[in-house]
Amino acid sequence: MTSMSPILQSQPLGPLWPTMDPFLFCAHHDDAYPPSDGRLGVQAVEFEGRQMGSDFSRKDGFSMYHGAGVPGFPGHPHRGFETVTLVRKGLIDHCDSLGAAARFGGGDVQWLTAGQGIQHSEMFPLLRSDAPNPLELFQIWLNLPARSKMVAPHFTMLWNERIPRLAHVDGAGRKTVVTVVAGALPGAAAPLPAPPESWASQPEGDVAIWTLHLEPGARWRLPRAAGQDTQRMLYFFAGQTLQIGPAAQRQHAALHVDATQDWELHNSGSDAVECLVLQGRPIGESVVQYGPFVMNTQQEIMQALQDYRRTQFGGWPWGVQDPVHGPENRRFARYPGADADEQPPQPLAPA
Repeated sequence: MTSMSPILQSQPLGPLWPTMDPFLFCAHHDDAYPPSDGRLGVQAVEFEGRQMGSDFSRKDGFSMYHGAGVPGFPGHPHRGFETVTLVRKGLIDHCDSLGAAARFGGGDVQWLTAGQGIQHSEMFPLLRSDAPNPLELFQIWLNLPARSKMVAPHFTMLWNERIPRLAHVDGAGRKTVVTVVAGALPGAAAPLPAPPESWASQPEGDVAIWTLHLEPGARWRLPRAAGQDTQRMLYFFAGQTLQIGPAAQRQHAALHVDATQDWELHNSGSDAVECLVLQGRPIGESVVQYGPFVMNTQQEIMQALQDYRRTQFGGWPWGVQDPVHGPENRRFARYPGADADEQPPQPLAPA
């Protein structure tokens, strides 16, 4: 017997979206950047109303974050968890203390295991000086279990052309597209491998990261999770109305959904519906966080601070804290120790 409602809890969507173990953090950055100043930065930034250096104001439809000329996040450290960055529009320039670099966007995903410690920067270069530069991305923090918090850091790219997708057409000819960043989904190709030490790589983790796009009128059955104790959050962030089983959701919200049952999703509105799904079996360990460090005890946090002061987590091999990769409109990745850039692959042939 199914429960009366699939929605166990509903919370409004703010700047930071609520998460559940094993996830720590989820932010949806959706910025309407204007034409660039010709140097990949924002043209004529209005400083009034912005706390420059820490600007999350969304004044005029965008934030500078910790950037000065180019928006974004200059070099900063992490330890004890992973960042998963899904870029839907625009580009991100990545650099890190391993010596890795990348420019990615348009559906690409970067997966970074901080492990014992890494520094990285995430800058948002504005390539167009004759047109707006919209940027949209999700950044997700996925916890590491205690046994993996001090593993070697790891950087990888999941290129858009290789990320599995399920395109489902219902009986009325309405389409739902599910993008499978992590976690198996019946009907989609096998997911790309997550980093080896990730909770998403452990069978018991039951981790899934999916984005959903439902055309107006579309119906699609969201399958139950593998584990009885798996937790699932469904973030309804675009569209008018989403029917989840018998429950109608008319406000954008973070929805804790019963993951033990299959539920039909129905876009009953006239606009496309978009959702993000984060699911996983809880790690179930104590979490102590201090800024960019996530460990299990206060003593481990103190050790992280001491280690960072002493080692800078390998140092910073870049000349500036906010490096960008030039005006050329290209995507690439350079892995630590590599002599050449990796280019995005050709799209997979249709099945």
